[in-house]
Amino acid sequence: MTTVPNEINAAAVKHSPAEKVTPMMQQYLRLKADHPTMLLFYRMGDFYELFHEDAEKAARLLGITLTARGTSGGNPIKMCGVPFHSLDGYLAKLVKLGESVAICEQIGDPATSKGPVERKVMRVVTPGTLTDADLLPEKAERPLLALCTVSQRKVVTAGLAWLSLASGALKLMEFSGDAKTVAARMQQELERIAPAEILRGDSADLFEHNPGANTSRVPDWHFDVVGGHKALLDQLAVATLTGFGADGLGAAFGAAGALLRYAQSTQGRGLQHVRSLSTETETEFIGLDAATRRNLELTETIRGQESPTLFSLLDHCRTAMGSRLLRHWLHHARRDQQVARARHVAIGALGASDATGALAATLGQVPDIERITTRIALLSARPRDLASLRDGLGQLPLLRQAMLRSLAGGPAGDSALLAAIHQALATPADCLDLLTRAVAAEPAAMVRDGGVFAAGFDAELDELRGLSENAGQFLVDLETRERARTGIANLRVEYNRVHGFYIEVTNGQADKVPDDYRRRQTLKNAERYITPELKAFEDKALSAQDKALAREKMLYEQLLADLAPHIGVLQTIAQGLAQLDTLTALADHALRHNWCAPQLVEHSCVDIAEGRHPVVENQIERFIANDCKFAGERRLLLITGPNMGGKSTFMRQVALITLLAYVGSYVPAASAVIGPIDRIFTRIGATDDLAGGRSTFMVEMTESAGILNAATEHSLVLMDEVGRGTSTFDGLALAWAIARHLIDSSRSFTLFATHYFELTQLPESHPSAANVHLSAVEHKDSIVFLHAVQEGPASQSYGLQVAQLAGVPQGVIKAARKHLARLEAQALDATPQLDLFAMPAADADDEAVAAPAAAANPAFDELLDALGELDPDALTPREALAQLYELKRLARPALA
Repeated sequence: MTTVPNEINAAAVKHSPAEKVTPMMQQYLRLKADHPTMLLFYRMGDFYELFHEDAEKAARLLGITLTARGTSGGNPIKMCGVPFHSLDGYLAKLVKLGESVAICEQIGDPATSKGPVERKVMRVVTPGTLTDADLLPEKAERPLLALCTVSQRKVVTAGLAWLSLASGALKLMEFSGDAKTVAARMQQELERIAPAEILRGDSADLFEHNPGANTSRVPDWHFDVVGGHKALLDQLAVATLTGFGADGLGAAFGAAGALLRYAQSTQGRGLQHVRSLSTETETEFIGLDAATRRNLELTETIRGQESPTLFSLLDHCRTAMGSRLLRHWLHHARRDQQVARARHVAIGALGASDATGALAATLGQVPDIERITTRIALLSARPRDLASLRDGLGQLPLLRQAMLRSLAGGPAGDSALLAAIHQALATPADCLDLLTRAVAAEPAAMVRDGGVFAAGFDAELDELRGLSENAGQFLVDLETRERARTGIANLRVEYNRVHGFYIEVTNGQADKVPDDYRRRQTLKNAERYITPELKAFEDKALSAQDKALAREKMLYEQLLADLAPHIGVLQTIAQGLAQLDTLTALADHALRHNWCAPQLVEHSCVDIAEGRHPVVENQIERFIANDCKFAGERRLLLITGPNMGGKSTFMRQVALITLLAYVGSYVPAASAVIGPIDRIFTRIGATDDLAGGRSTFMVEMTESAGILNAATEHSLVLMDEVGRGTSTFDGLALAWAIARHLIDSSRSFTLFATHYFELTQLPESHPSAANVHLSAVEHKDSIVFLHAVQEGPASQSYGLQVAQLAGVPQGVIKAARKHLARLEAQALDATPQLDLFAMPAADADDEAVAAPAAAANPAFDELLDALGELDPDALTPREALAQLYELKRLARPALA
């Protein structure tokens, strides 16, 4: 959390008793005191200026010049500034850096003000309260979240409330347990919600570590439970929250109260677009922890890039609303199979009717109605927002017409979801009529520039505009009359912003100027004059222009007020458009890539035929499809095979196909039958957490512990190379114990990839486990990966061959082969690692079991050295024959 010192206290220290603080600086310090933790942008004419520590910080962050204005305590007052018309670009940069900004505007009239012009903070911009299109990411939400905890004895209740201010979606959640359990659950929910800003009470000390989110402290009393409940009732204009499923909550109400108070204070007005509330529960969505989201690369690659990811692959959406909804669906797949089935039917209907092309083309003409509606509610919509809204609403009849063929029913029957969307897209005639009559075809960007309203909307405005617009003809007529009256053929009547209207006469014609001309300006070769008639017209024309701008400003405020009753309908339309856009994108992708409709069933199974990794299949020329079958007692697949053989790809594709099925998408497979799934876990890859003081192996074991403690018989678990971060026998023992726990206790559907071939014995004692392997073919010293999943264990790992492919120097490869052969030979006399899991006989000879390996045979070492130095491909036939005789000679004593 960023903190800026209270400038009033700082100023009190800096100023000596004899030094007087200017009235303007007094005003600045007074406003700064109300926003001590924010950068205060103080409007002065055409600039926003910052002073003292704010100026130093802003200059550093924005890369602008730091200067000074006046002195304080004998030292210059540091200052920097930005032009008012460039504000949005600077705000975007600051918000991206996690800073909050208070924007102070001049609200008084400089012409009538005595002393400093009256100023007021009109808007506060924080990372979680953005609504401006220029500040928000187009395809992602940036919610504001408040958390409240209530402790009673040893039970902690955590309440969450989060709001996407740009859409008006308000949500609550509450859960209880001991402090450790609640902290872990809190971390998981924060990772899922991904808030841009978190609100906490001043004294809150629980859950302090939440990387990636900005934290703001507010007074503890803002989290009052009773006050929060009343704030929700007032915001939603209801007498009870029963209809929103929020009965019985406590801490969540406290969080909601603080959230609404903070959001309202940043906007300087009420939140009239926040009209609904939803309550989420732990069992609503398929659980995905942070490691799983990262490993499956849903919306971000493991390296932090935006593509290639599952989202970038599927995002054929033509509206920003659709893209945001698709992103939300990928992270919030519902456990309720009915939700996914309804989407499957809708996608089938869209594909069967061949309507995706027409729908996509029309959707491409639709603006971001969801965010425009929010800006209307917050009175911050600009003229071009309203023009875009008008044009977008005009596309609704075309969309409904294109949907008609899909409503007739697809392969799975009629789509109730499409029918509901079709109904939601009914054109709001009154709203569209108002926008059509009011807004010009091509309005100005800002109200202050004029030209916002269409001709004929307001008679008074038309009259004022007429006076201003007819000035050109008046000047032409006046010029013609004056030339005739004075006989000055080159007389000109003109206008400029500085001197207004004038009559210009060259010096050579000055003797012909009439007596009623009054000199206005002298030039080198001419004189400029004004006449009573021209002065009267000037006053009228310029006054009309000012009055027209004032009239437009008043009319615009009234237009936004008149649009307020339509906010609810516009939000419904935006939701319908987002769903239609997302379903159309998924249907289009399914058609073009031969994806199939998955079948969700009630019995426990995962049966995928010819499954493919959705992202990888688009990155390579030929992808090998593979089956995966979990059913009945077949619960764990032990996957062996070479590095680079495709084990990780196979595991991830099973998880992604399962997730896509519950998202409601078609899947990359010939067929997929999937039963109930509550969570998906992944333990893949080797990473450390240096900042947190955790080694690679500690991270691995922490993630493994989370899986073992939370996985159920309805969970899908992916575990890759568990135990490789410690000694061979420690790692092997841990991998074996973890696999057995998943088989016997969790009974999860588990894909368990390993290079410990000793684990392939597990199916002999545990029938619910089975061996599969990724095949490869060895040719001389090279290897060909077949990427095909086959039954049974692999014969070897081909580690040296993969190292050779990676470019490891040939000398190192030869030395490794030599040492490998020695290790394998010695292992013949040593206790096999297979016996690690064998039950010792009652009369086992412990000394024999613990006996060291046989001493190395010097003659055998000499033979291995000779073999390691051989390069058969480089030998001539005669040299090869000579080497063969030499090896035969060495072999006799070595094998004796």
